[in-house]
Amino acid sequence: MSKEKNALIIGAGLSGLASALALKQMGWQVTLYEQAKEHKGIGAGIVLAANAMKVLDKLGVGQEVRELGAAVRSARIRDWKGNLLVELPVAEQRERYGADSYLIHRADLQQTLLAKISTQELALGKQLISFSQDEEGVQAVFADGSSTHGAILIGADGIHSHVRKKLFGEESMRYSGYTAIRGIATYQDPRYPLESGGGFEAWGRGIRFGFSHIGNNRIHWFAAINAPEGEKDGPLGRKRETLQRLDGWYEPVRAVIEATEDAAILRHDIYDRTPLSKWSEGRVTLVGDAAHPMLPNLGQGAGQGMEDALVLARCLEEFDKDPAHALRMYEELRKKRANAIVKGSRLMGAVTQWENPLAIAARHFMLKSIPARIHSRRLDWIVGHEV
Repeated sequence: MSKEKNALIIGAGLSGLASALALKQMGWQVTLYEQAKEHKGIGAGIVLAANAMKVLDKLGVGQEVRELGAAVRSARIRDWKGNLLVELPVAEQRERYGADSYLIHRADLQQTLLAKISTQELALGKQLISFSQDEEGVQAVFADGSSTHGAILIGADGIHSHVRKKLFGEESMRYSGYTAIRGIATYQDPRYPLESGGGFEAWGRGIRFGFSHIGNNRIHWFAAINAPEGEKDGPLGRKRETLQRLDGWYEPVRAVIEATEDAAILRHDIYDRTPLSKWSEGRVTLVGDAAHPMLPNLGQGAGQGMEDALVLARCLEEFDKDPAHALRMYEELRKKRANAIVKGSRLMGAVTQWENPLAIAARHFMLKSIPARIHSRRLDWIVGHEV
């Protein structure tokens, strides 16, 4: 097998693309193997907190992302009637962290990263079947009968990662207890102008709703609704049932849903996995959701995958004569932080989805009683981090 600095990256999502860009900066040859036959932009809005924006700057795409997305200039939490519970000091955070947080359409972010990848570096329609390794490198075999080899293999193939399964065996995903209904609409509300980065979350009883600008006059919204795992849409249809569940809620909750095309409203049960004790085996490792899938409650899914990419590339640069050691060092540098955020995201979700009226009353009392700057400081270790 080849001893060249060439990396096989399985999966061309955000973590895979970020890993490719980071490794290219360190002089590595990269090839992304994506099982889809075309690279289509999918998904809804995505949060890029200050820590993620700093990584994107280091990857050379930060300014492009800023031009496509919308800066978070306000962050308010309300109850379902619209009463303000807390307003985070966003300007103070920006000053402290040295960067704004942004919201962007996932497809726009993917295309920005993909534009830095040549056609020779992306292989579509490549479903990984197996891989093997020795002291010289890694051999990957695909469903179409083809095979290839490289110095290392990076599993960036998401929460259903085939690479993770091959390394560490079959395991069950953990259902969060809620399903997410999401959409993007062209919508305007004078109380939430784009110029002020207007947005909010509203917390109810077993339901949470978010409303955020993502650039280009678009609003990303989501409703996280407690529901049995695998529950299907009812006879009224996804849109009507969501509106019914949010009857009487603070506007513009229902108005922005009404402004969304029925076919553009997505629904997904939300899962994570129990944190792994290790991510690497020899010359094979995991990044992003393949390594540490997390619930979206802290807005760190994409950011943690990007942090992985940069740390991995730096370790491979530092220990360029021993890739297996580089992967172990990467894992040691990243695992504790990423796994802590997995746990924190699950805890945050549990609190925001409470159904007990007494617990909800206590939650809202605490939010209103504790100064906003203290709420903000609790996020410093996450959002204020710089790789």
